[in-house]
Amino acid sequence: MDFGGADFLCLIVTLACLIFFIAWKRLSRHGNLPPGPVPWPLLGNMLQLKGQPIARTFMKLSGKYGPVFTVYMGPKPTIVLCSYEAIKEALVDQGDIFIDRAHMPALQMFNKGYGIIVSSGERWKQLHRFSLKALRTFGMGKSSLEKQIQEEARFLVEEFRKTKELPYDPTCVIRKAVSNIICSMVFGHRFDYNDRTFLTLIQLFNESFSFMTCAWAWLLDFFPNILHHLPGPQQRFLQNAKTIRRIVKNIVKEHRETLDPACPRDFIDCFLIKMEEERQNPSTEFVMKNLVATTNNLFAGGTESVSVTLKYGLLIFMKHQDVQERIHEEIDDVIGMDRRPSLEDRTKMPYTEAVIHEIQRFINIGPIGVPRCLTSDTMLRGYYIPKGTNVLPIFTAAHCDQKYFQNPECFDPKNFLDVNGGFTKNDAFLPFSIGKRSCLGEGLARMELFLFFTTIMQNFTIKSVGPPEEIDLSPQISSIMNLPRSYQLQLLPRLS
Repeated sequence: MDFGGADFLCLIVTLACLIFFIAWKRLSRHGNLPPGPVPWPLLGNMLQLKGQPIARTFMKLSGKYGPVFTVYMGPKPTIVLCSYEAIKEALVDQGDIFIDRAHMPALQMFNKGYGIIVSSGERWKQLHRFSLKALRTFGMGKSSLEKQIQEEARFLVEEFRKTKELPYDPTCVIRKAVSNIICSMVFGHRFDYNDRTFLTLIQLFNESFSFMTCAWAWLLDFFPNILHHLPGPQQRFLQNAKTIRRIVKNIVKEHRETLDPACPRDFIDCFLIKMEEERQNPSTEFVMKNLVATTNNLFAGGTESVSVTLKYGLLIFMKHQDVQERIHEEIDDVIGMDRRPSLEDRTKMPYTEAVIHEIQRFINIGPIGVPRCLTSDTMLRGYYIPKGTNVLPIFTAAHCDQKYFQNPECFDPKNFLDVNGGFTKNDAFLPFSIGKRSCLGEGLARMELFLFFTTIMQNFTIKSVGPPEEIDLSPQISSIMNLPRSYQLQLLPRLS
């Protein structure tokens, strides 16, 4: 059959309208969902979410549709929570309903569906409970771990001194120092900063995080079956995952060969012992794949967020010299120069504690939460949301809410200080998420941030290479994480 130009155009328009009608009928079956922008057939609202940081895009949509609204990520609806109150109502007040993870193909491929981050249901409950207990066994929240952090902070200071006040990018050495803390708990020892296995793991995870912050990760989530077989950066991401699993399996093998069940040395040993205890249980979650994936989760989670926060914090100190001066004064008054900072000093250093909290709020390292999935039908603010619907909390909305933070777009430690200069908490401070799936390592991260920051500031004045007023504090990358711009600094030793 020979179609003329007009006939062919008519056919294309008819097919497009048919696709639109089918897709719209499919979308309308979801019932009384919250309002939101009109989606395109098949693509949903993806085109409307392009062009700027996605968290900021959601906040603009919230101004039109309210703090709870619906967007379509492809043909599937996602409920967006865009205020502290809405996030709390869902993740805390209805925590058991909003507790499961949404299906995220990129992370599923990386971990093969195992581990803590992507799991749900009984698997997540067992692994979460076990991991929390094991980490506490090896020091999380205890004085023994405090000493390890203090010692690692000393190694970091020694590396900083080697710079001889020359311009220096601290990214790599900060990541090594922070990573060594979780390594001591998971692998049983710290690594030398030049250890090949250690450097390889850090590099592979860093590349993987970089991939997860780019548009290719979103494409892999929406078209996993297609992109899995096509060339592109996603292939390097998947290959890195295989290499990481192989390295961790080799470490586990070494542990198994030297294991003493009566004297576990670290997280891996505890997991191996648990595997043996449940060897006869056909439904056990304590299997090798969960051990490897959970180890990867702990290594990545215990490295990236704290190291990025420290790096971002030093950039903020360069721009805000007055903040540095007040921290130095508080350190001199409370700690002095003759001993290491300790966790006992926190209650005596309200300004420093406020600065650390404000750094976390201001940089908003995780602007959007990891998507959730409803375990059952529920009502939220008068809207009926069916089981299986994805939910996305926007933590930027809480951290930029003027009801809780004055001038939220500016860095201001007074957000965490009362009228008398004492430290005060803020309910809308959510850097570790909120509810039952809040960050497993929150206690560890708080210890690290205080001890690393105070040890660095006890020993150095942070100076910018260029004029402080020209420093740009906006993130270089803003997607699932906010990452600071590259920079160099000068570390000027403080005299005792």
